[in-house]
Amino acid sequence: MEISFLRKIQLDKMKPPRAKIPLSIVAIVVCAFTFIGTLYIEDAGYLNLKAKACSKPITHSHGSERETVSSSVEDDLLEDVDGEKEEFDPNNCRVFKGKWVFNTSIEPLYSDTTCPYVDRQFSCVKNGRPDSDYRYWEWQPDDCILPRFDPVSALEKLRGKRLMFVGDSLQRGQWESFVCMVESFIPPDQKSMQRGRSHSVFKAKQYNASMEFYWAPFLVESNSDEHIKADPNDRILRVDSVFKHAKNWVGVDILAFNTYVWWQSGLTIKSLWGSFANGEDGYEELDAPVAYRIALKTWANWVDTTIDPNRTRVFFTTMSPTHMRSADWRNKKGIRCSNETLPVMKKKYWGTGSDKRIMNVVTSVVERMKVPVTFINVTQMSEYRKDGHTSVYTETQGKLLTDEQKADPVHFADCIHWCLPGVPDTWNRVFYAFL
Repeated sequence: MEISFLRKIQLDKMKPPRAKIPLSIVAIVVCAFTFIGTLYIEDAGYLNLKAKACSKPITHSHGSERETVSSSVEDDLLEDVDGEKEEFDPNNCRVFKGKWVFNTSIEPLYSDTTCPYVDRQFSCVKNGRPDSDYRYWEWQPDDCILPRFDPVSALEKLRGKRLMFVGDSLQRGQWESFVCMVESFIPPDQKSMQRGRSHSVFKAKQYNASMEFYWAPFLVESNSDEHIKADPNDRILRVDSVFKHAKNWVGVDILAFNTYVWWQSGLTIKSLWGSFANGEDGYEELDAPVAYRIALKTWANWVDTTIDPNRTRVFFTTMSPTHMRSADWRNKKGIRCSNETLPVMKKKYWGTGSDKRIMNVVTSVVERMKVPVTFINVTQMSEYRKDGHTSVYTETQGKLLTDEQKADPVHFADCIHWCLPGVPDTWNRVFYAFL
């Protein structure tokens, strides 16, 4: 179905266009809406707080149908009149708008058999995944050229610096991806890895640089930080406190945060704040988006009162979508993400694995912060990648899935985490472009 869909697009592009709207009228309308949207633009691909400058007349079309420019201009493909993509500009490139293109000419920089730092949880090839196409899909933004990841250049950008990824296991996957993309370019005697329960550090000695991961799945403190409580009903969050974690973030040059999927374990979150004589028994059950907002404000307040933006850059990886319901992409015979080998080809696809309420919380909190926060905007591009998850080629509770468990994807397919190499490599390509 996906191949025929692509073929239809190619045939549509060959049809002669209908009468064009005068460019002057288009330019006036586009400029008007660009001005209105300058302060705040949001779409299914998360958010873009800076609108593109209106310096040229802009038209947009879909297939052979020419559309009238309207307030939905930011939801459609925008191209310069000459149709050429611009070089990457972090202030203008809407990196979340684009498509995945199959490209076997570019080999991944590593594999889970060559990089010793990939957790078994993400090692799909080692764990028996038979197909490999998921490693060769390349993200191409619609209106700019995304730079290729250059390992040596990335290491030079980190020379004399500390980079720390902070968050949950999805953020750990991004950290491992980043480390694996650069580690083979460092001599064996010039690199080291130290793993810890909460804090792990990879060092590139010749660059005097470190790439670190700090485990804080909620960012704020909880009783499930060090000793994970498998039952979400047993988890209690201190939504007004971040110091226990944040003291480890002081002095870091580049901080990349995330927190999302752990908040999706139920409709309510047991939340605690202030001091109570009865300790953890003083919790209140808050709606998940409400608890998330309080916690994110706690984090934002720490950033604003502690971080010197002249010394430290702050990034936030947007939510990583899950693919639990094959009905979302109309595969009636599918079982979660099991046996999916192609991305979703429908433009602007949005499934049930991304919570727009959480998206709106992040938007409203971050836009009020004093310290600039750069988004590693991965949500929309990852929405398409139902094929990139570890599925049954993973482990549970530290043990690889048995053949019996692999045959039961309803209960055992992991449609949250991603294979490495895979989708997180593209996240790091975006991250590298902003570095």
